[in-house]
Amino acid sequence: MRVIGLISGTSVDGIDAALVEITGRELDLRVELLAAHTYPYPDGLRERILGLCAGDALSMAELASLDDAIAAAFAAAAIRIQADHENAAPTGLHSILIGSHGQTVYHRPPDTTTNHLGYSLQLGRGSLIAHLTNITTVSNFRAADIAAGGQGAPLVPKVDVCLLSHPQRHRCIQNLGGIGNVTYLPPSHSHQKIQGWDTGPGNALLDLASYHLSDGMQTYDQDGRWAATGQPCAPLVEQWLQHPFFHQPPPKSTGRELFGVEYFQQCLIDAREWNLKDADLLATLTEFTVASIALGYKKFLPAMPDEVLLCGGGSRNLYLRSRLATTLQLPVMTTDEVGLNGDFKEAIAFAVLAYWRQLGIPGNLPECTGARQAIPLGDIHPKGL
Repeated sequence: MRVIGLISGTSVDGIDAALVEITGRELDLRVELLAAHTYPYPDGLRERILGLCAGDALSMAELASLDDAIAAAFAAAAIRIQADHENAAPTGLHSILIGSHGQTVYHRPPDTTTNHLGYSLQLGRGSLIAHLTNITTVSNFRAADIAAGGQGAPLVPKVDVCLLSHPQRHRCIQNLGGIGNVTYLPPSHSHQKIQGWDTGPGNALLDLASYHLSDGMQTYDQDGRWAATGQPCAPLVEQWLQHPFFHQPPPKSTGRELFGVEYFQQCLIDAREWNLKDADLLATLTEFTVASIALGYKKFLPAMPDEVLLCGGGSRNLYLRSRLATTLQLPVMTTDEVGLNGDFKEAIAFAVLAYWRQLGIPGNLPECTGARQAIPLGDIHPKGL
């Protein structure tokens, strides 16, 4: 089956689109990446999304308009990647399914003290994508897991199990989007428990800092070059690590609601006491991301992995990668080095989740999300007639 996977992550840096050919079911799953591209949001749309994530008030009419604008951008990305692939390698075979994660604008984990369900809102409605592309679309992946008492995140671990498990090695698959998440994979024939959770900030604070310190000229620190010229402030990192989230056992999830603009503003206030230079602040925030990942591994994994495989935009941050390898004292590579494109792994994963939804195969791992049961994920929106 040819499937298009679509996602824009918490960094809101564009729509990742992956066109894949999928065969098999679960442990025999095979995925061939045919084409992949990141499409920027149209002018002004990213700012509207970031404003909403930062707490801007919208009327229902404005929210509906934003939902439709995001769906239209996602549909355009799907149409474009299929057309570009067909122009480059004509086959006459067209995609028959889209898996669209959409754009998360709000995520609230379940409250175990009150037994309240979590809530997660992704804009870019699947029904409009199906209408505009004339391709059956699966969307709203998190709702079913949440209805079963889960966090609704992370949803990628089962895909990691099927595509990245190793027969002998313990692996951590560490995604570094705006928010970081990890999947712990024991050897594929082991009876040890698979684990997964959101580790905390990935690129979110680094991107906010780059934009703030450059007066809006830079949206991210390319390769971590700016941060690499600074000196991390260790006491400040230790102070930030006292946040309760890092000491909460999995399953757990988070988002910009916790590690976003408001949190970054507090980081700026905290940093003033140390008279940090701009590069020092970026180095300290990078060290905070690294230290939060390392702390989670040491507190919650049954044993440290043999290797860490990075994916997501942060995997291209060479300074962050170097600091993570030094801190963990482990080999740190990217999923590209074991045959799975790290830049588009999340888009590939939602293509697989849509494929599983069509086959009625559960897509979540309750041991990672906390759901009561494994369940197929996503709402199916049939293509137009």
